[in-house]
Order: sequence, then structure tokens, then C-alpha cells
Amino acid sequence: MPAFDTVLIDKDPRHPRIARLVLNRPDKLNAIGETTPSEIRKAVEWAEADDEVHVIVVEGAGRAFCAGYDLGDYAEGHGRDDRGDHPCRQEKTPWDPMLDYAAMKRNTDDFMALWRCHKPTMAKVHGYAVAGGSDIALCCDLLAMADDARIGYMPTRVWGCPTTAMWTYRLGALRAKQLMFTGDTIDGKQAAEWGLANFSVPAEQLEDATLKLAQRIAGVPRSHLMMHKLVVNQVWHSMGLEQSQMFATVFDGVTRHNPEGMWFRRQAEAEGFKSAVAWRDSGRDIPEGDEARALVAQLEAKLAAARAAVPPAR
Repeated sequence: MPAFDTVLIDKDPRHPRIARLVLNRPDKLNAIGETTPSEIRKAVEWAEADDEVHVIVVEGAGRAFCAGYDLGDYAEGHGRDDRGDHPCRQEKTPWDPMLDYAAMKRNTDDFMALWRCHKPTMAKVHGYAVAGGSDIALCCDLLAMADDARIGYMPTRVWGCPTTAMWTYRLGALRAKQLMFTGDTIDGKQAAEWGLANFSVPAEQLEDATLKLAQRIAGVPRSHLMMHKLVVNQVWHSMGLEQSQMFATVFDGVTRHNPEGMWFRRQAEAEGFKSAVAWRDSGRDIPEGDEARALVAQLEAKLAAARAAVPPAR
């Protein structure tokens, strides 16, 4: 089996027609690291190349499916001192939107391997599938959720735009706008009621319910599964999915480099990402425009003072 740093892939030992793709950073709620998107794509490619595999179940190790991008890396900027700016959190001004777009579009295309794959993919969500984690879940063909699991994209309030643009295609404009305008999450029961999830069951029943559907699908010839998936996917292609993702990925970069996005970044750097996230999700007004610029200046002064107070290395 291929070996990766942040995901696992193998056939189900009892049901070899089912591949299990496991997001495997349980100590960080399977937060997306820099290698996670490409490892998801490579794992999908491995399963697609195996003729015995008919369906891929995507799940998370530990307490959650995926809690989104690792903000310790992406917001606070940990671990890049020797590599300069991350394309998605540039410090040089003016920032280069196309550097950001190229990096995030690469991630989006990697997540979309789940959607492009000729074999059905099914997300099995417990705990949280939020922010970038919801992108992974919604790139799958099918979605199974625990009743108490949560799914949503909180960074629409500040510092994010879902690059896969799947919410409108999965929910319709009315409900997609509600979630995008508020950054709210919904639980598995509501996701099933809205038609976002195929079903929702109590958490202790999620494995059995997911396996039951996966086994039912796995009995269908691969060629038939491929044809049916291509037909359905073509409908979304004709509706402009690729163009939607292009706009969403460009706008995602804007949200991280405009005054509001810079405030969120500086708040995370100065006070820790938990502070920034708590403000974002609390319902407090997000600083904008000149207010955000003024707070950025204050936070940058605080960071400069903190750096000056650190004695030089010997």
C-alpha cells in the first residue's frame, strides 16, 4: 500500500471492493496540512487503478472528519521561517493574486480528484467537516453523517471563500446563500433534511449504515458506475462548475489579503488563532475597511514590540 504522511489508504479487509481513505492527523482533528491535498489525490489515484475496488469511503481518524485548514500553519504562519511567504498569506505588497490562485487551485483540483474519480466516493462524517474539511466532504459523490456531526464553512465570515464552490450545486442558491452569508454550521439531521447529506444516523450507527450503502454500490459493475457518474457530473459541468471554482478560488485569495483578512491574520499572529476564530464565530462585528486597517497597525506594533523583546540568538 502507498504510504503518506497525513492520509491512509487501503482496501477494507472484509470487503475488498471498498477502499478506505482515512484522513490521519487525529491529534489536530485531521486539519489540512500542506501535503494533505496532494496525498488525497494520490490515494484516490491508487484506489482508482485497482480493478478490485468499486467504491471509496473517505473518513477521519479520531474525533472528527476534518476541522479545515491547519490555522497554525496558514494563519499564524508556523514552520515557514526558512521558506519565505506562503502564497496564501503573502506579506509583500502589493500581493500577487495569481500566486495565491495557483496554490489554492492546486488544492482544489486535488480535492476534486474525489469528484473526477470514475469510481463512486462517499464521505463518512462524524464530529466536524468544517471549512476546508467541508470542501473534502462535498467533493465526494455521497455524504453520510452522524446526527450530531457539524458541517459548514465558518470562514465565509472572514478569511475564506469555499474554493470548490460546491455549496450551491449541492444545496441550491437559497440555502447556500444562508450558510455563506452567516458562516453557520448545520448538524447531520438538518443536512439530511436539506438534501445535503444522503442520510444521517446516530453516531454509533454511522459505520454500519455507511458500509451497507457502500456494499450495495460495490455490487454494481465498475463500467456501469463509471457511466452513471460521468452522466451526472456532466450536468454540473454544463452548469459552469469549473468557472464557479475559478471565481471562488480568486475570491478566496482576496479574503485573505484585503483589510479584513489582514486583520484576521494579525489577530491570529498576535493573540493566537483561537482568539481570531473565537471573534469570527462569536457573531461580533468583523472589523472592516479603515477600522480593520487601524487594528492591523496596532497588532503589528504589538508584534514588533514582542520581537524586539526577544534576545538575539547566540
